[in-house]
Amino acid sequence: MTIKKRKTCELDIIDLAYGGKGLAKPDGFPVFVDRCVPGDTVLVKITKKKKSWAEGKLINIITPSSLRQEGRCRYCLYCGGCKWQQIPYHTQLAYKKQHVAQSLAHIGRLSKVPVLDVIPSDHVYAYRNKMEFSCSAKRWLMPEELADETISKDLGIGLHVPGTFDQVIDILQCEIMPDLGNRILAHVREFVKTSGLPAYHLRHHTGFWRFVMLRHSVAYDQWMVNIVTRDKNLSIVTTLAHELAETFPEITAIVNNITDAKSGVSMGKEELLLHGRDVITERLGRFAFEISANSFFQTNTRACEKLYDIVAQYSGLTGEQTVLDLYSGTGTIPIWLSDRAAQVTGIEIIDAAVADARKNARLNQIENCRFLQGDIRQVLPKLEQKPDVVVIDPPRVGMHKDVVAQVTALRPDTIVYVSCNPATLARDLELLSSVYAVQKVQPVDMFPHTYHIESVALLTAR
Repeated sequence: MTIKKRKTCELDIIDLAYGGKGLAKPDGFPVFVDRCVPGDTVLVKITKKKKSWAEGKLINIITPSSLRQEGRCRYCLYCGGCKWQQIPYHTQLAYKKQHVAQSLAHIGRLSKVPVLDVIPSDHVYAYRNKMEFSCSAKRWLMPEELADETISKDLGIGLHVPGTFDQVIDILQCEIMPDLGNRILAHVREFVKTSGLPAYHLRHHTGFWRFVMLRHSVAYDQWMVNIVTRDKNLSIVTTLAHELAETFPEITAIVNNITDAKSGVSMGKEELLLHGRDVITERLGRFAFEISANSFFQTNTRACEKLYDIVAQYSGLTGEQTVLDLYSGTGTIPIWLSDRAAQVTGIEIIDAAVADARKNARLNQIENCRFLQGDIRQVLPKLEQKPDVVVIDPPRVGMHKDVVAQVTALRPDTIVYVSCNPATLARDLELLSSVYAVQKVQPVDMFPHTYHIESVALLTAR
């Protein structure tokens, strides 16, 4: 079969690639197609053609796979937030394990490293503790809405169509956050419609209402509402806050972040407290954490505890070791390990995250954690004591090569590497494997119905 751009063809989907797209291989030539399931026979239009691969757009499913099931969410094939809902959960886990193993073998040349079965999430719906919805002056229409001229197109509050910056689906029911969040969102939507102020226009950068961010504390069933606006209008947002607080007693924090930045980032240049406190409190194990509107916190609280249990297990702490945590963020891993270690040091470049980490340590009356602010490449050489264990939890891009060299020069007995990206995990483990033996990798599912997967790798000095 000859694959040509802009031409249509019939393809058999044989696998799922990392990134969540279906994979067909006509005559051995890889073609990636979104919204497909292995076993599907599909009609596809080729949208991109390279020398060694191509991408196609699904036109229709000719014969559905026996794996395919109906997703609970009506938007799951369009918004991109949880588009694996049409695949049974146990099958999702199998593919996630496969993606980790394939990345280690093909990118890191570590084919003999054991990859354990994925630890599942206890909840596969209503598991997210944070959702961020964009406000748009013009919403994207679902396929079944296109022919209905009575449907208003002037306001959408929801999630973006993948690959677009200005196409927002009006989400009436998001299945991966607790249901009260949907009711809060519906109240905000109705208020915005009648407020007399326009939603933000994502192309013209005009309008008032920009984002609605919802946070939920699993431990205390507290909610935070962060209303992000382009300008300051204390009267209108205060009215909204009063309505929300009276209607939903579970809301203990309402803030207004204000930003006129053209980038699609919800962090405000100014934050106003409208109701209650400016934080909610969450627990991981016995530890409490105060979470502000712009704090980083793992979005699946229950699965996060499982992830950190693996980190603690792989660290092998007996109470006598010193631990170094790189990319320590708001201090969750150092605090989680504090009971088991003599001393834990975290290094983080973001000022606000370090301030949160120190605050959370004080909140839990922890005295054996310290947090250093700065670029790891500059802070690491100044450490006075060699750590016994190094925990590494980098962003998706992985470790800088200079940090890899610095860590190997430190020669800690044990390295525990936490990753949200199998590709950069594989790359970095290969770099570390010249000095360290990669003993095993434990994937942990934090994000049901998506291709994303967290992994914890145990490395020991050779």
